[in-house]
Amino acid sequence: MNVGDQLPPLSVHITRDQLVRYAGASLDFNPIHWNERFATEVGLPGVIAHGMLTMALGGRLVTDWLGDPGRLVEYGVRFTRPVVVPDDDTGALVEFTGKVGEVRDDGTARIDITAKFDGKSVLGKAQAVVRLS
Repeated sequence: MNVGDQLPPLSVHITRDQLVRYAGASLDFNPIHWNERFATEVGLPGVIAHGMLTMALGGRLVTDWLGDPGRLVEYGVRFTRPVVVPDDDTGALVEFTGKVGEVRDDGTARIDITAKFDGKSVLGKAQAVVRLS
């Protein structure tokens, strides 16, 4: 593993069906994640994906690459912009990329993750620390 190494990209279509399933699993039934009228009434552009769902997909980018989720030591993000999920069969395309940002002497490495929706970043300072072996 070397600084600058790229992780295989991950593209995910988030659909309203997935939002309902995620709401059930996370017990987050906030209507901004399923009710168009409510979402727009509170100033959102439409129904939005759960931030933690978007974050989890970024984590999947890393754990799929590692092949062992137990090697993920630390993971954090800042939510910078919502992912608006249309009411259709295609959903919202979110594209994840990652690269090795630092290899540390303690046997870990920092992975810098980018998540984009409509060409704009939706996660800021998304970084994971992984065990090298």
